[in-house]
Amino acid sequence: MDRQQRKVILVTDGDHIAQKVVETVARELGGRCISLSAGNPTPLRGSQMVELIKMAPHDPVIVMFDDNGDFGRGRGEQALEYVVKHPDIEVIGAIAVASNTRFVQGATVAYSVDNHGQIVEEAVDKDGYADEELKHRIYGDTVDILNALQVQNVIGIGDIGKMEGKDSLQNGCPITRIAVQWILERSGEYDTGNGKTTSPLRPSR
Repeated sequence: MDRQQRKVILVTDGDHIAQKVVETVARELGGRCISLSAGNPTPLRGSQMVELIKMAPHDPVIVMFDDNGDFGRGRGEQALEYVVKHPDIEVIGAIAVASNTRFVQGATVAYSVDNHGQIVEEAVDKDGYADEELKHRIYGDTVDILNALQVQNVIGIGDIGKMEGKDSLQNGCPITRIAVQWILERSGEYDTGNGKTTSPLRPSR
């Protein structure tokens, strides 16, 4: 009998502010956040992350990855690749976080959440502004590997918890929340009440 895969959302940011925001959104939506995955750079190996994901009491599980600007494939991308390829993990989506990281290839996204909380068919910059000149590419730390791994349901976003204060904890981190809800709805696994509910997630089947 096949082992049941754990359903996971990837977040390509792991600083202290992003950690607090992701923890809050996961809690409000009824998911789980692997807090130990936060750090600059990612402090855990991929194998350690998988073990923590398996220990989470229920899905979806949100995991953070951060290269801390390291050139090439840093610790965050190495851990991300391990998690994506693990047979016990089903990645249902990823939040590609824009930053001012230089010399990166970026990740192609069909959709982003701008700093007004709107789903747009463009990429966004660090502050959450949509920009056609970005040509659907999110440029940020730890995002380059997402397309190579063919991760589904990738959505772009500005700097989590920031975006000129529009995604702050004080404002209820609405931008990150919308990004997570978009992934959950696109995955077909969960009913989030069309993005309007604050109650725990309900399996759609």
